[in-house]
Amino acid sequence: MEIDGETSGIVLDADQVRAAARLGDLVDRRGRPIKRRRGIYLHGRPGRGKTMVMDRFFAGVASDRKRRFHFHQFFVRLHAAVHASGSIDAGVAALLGDARLVCFDEFHVHDIGDAMLIARMLDVLFVRRVTLVVTSNYPPERLLPNPLFHERFLPTIARITANLDVVSVDGPSDYRTRSLTCRTGFAAGEYRIEPADAAALGADNARADAVSVPVGTRQLRARSVADATLTIEFAALCGTPTATADYVELAQRFQRWIICDVPPLRDAPADWVMRFVNVVDVLYDADRELTVRARVPLVDLVDDIRGVPDIGRIASRFCELSQVAPSRIG
Repeated sequence: MEIDGETSGIVLDADQVRAAARLGDLVDRRGRPIKRRRGIYLHGRPGRGKTMVMDRFFAGVASDRKRRFHFHQFFVRLHAAVHASGSIDAGVAALLGDARLVCFDEFHVHDIGDAMLIARMLDVLFVRRVTLVVTSNYPPERLLPNPLFHERFLPTIARITANLDVVSVDGPSDYRTRSLTCRTGFAAGEYRIEPADAAALGADNARADAVSVPVGTRQLRARSVADATLTIEFAALCGTPTATADYVELAQRFQRWIICDVPPLRDAPADWVMRFVNVVDVLYDADRELTVRARVPLVDLVDDIRGVPDIGRIASRFCELSQVAPSRIG
């Protein structure tokens, strides 16, 4: 697989060229995975092209023994597979089959409970000698950054660095901030600045005209559901104990999302903000059109937030949306 700095009209920066070359070493000249090659761990800030480089590599691999997952979605499926089979080994086998190459996008570890499952999953993959490629906003040493639990994850971090080559993709440009000439999927949405809605649905979900939306074992209260479009208040979606599995299920049912009355995130509880980060991650990976109706400009939405991992990823992804100022709203 030949790698250069300009193919298909895309000019790669130096970090992307280096990462693409390292990924190219995982396959032979016919593009077939080479058995038992060390994997690659790509890390860098949001918008630096990690996913683009990995996806271009994955598309060029000439094998049906390859799998590509967004980590949120894989983890939801892994939980279900482990529950169904009764073991992590069987759950991983059910999801990956005979795969020789596995790619994870947006790999992260924030919760100690998830960390233990991730550790066992990685052990299974390393024992099976599966070639693993991951992208992450975090270098391995910054996974599970919570100081209360980080030390317990150090053995897993050591196994990651023992089995994967760590490659930085962290060039100077956030490519999502560049103007898009073709807006489809997620990028077809808008970031609209609107004043606080006096009739907005609060955390008690008490709006009289709300529509009930079943998901998992819960009932969400939305503004409306019509033509594959879900319109829902920030508080109704993120102020209740929803989970990533719920967002994955809803993203399969609704092609277009409108999330209303989004406050400056520093004013919302940290668990609400973390759910919002996860919602945006899921919608971005599923390429669902998203319109955000926020009370403040984007720069103020994410300003001065502490204790919430991955908040920078929201800002980067929202740069792909059309920015609509109040004077343009009819």
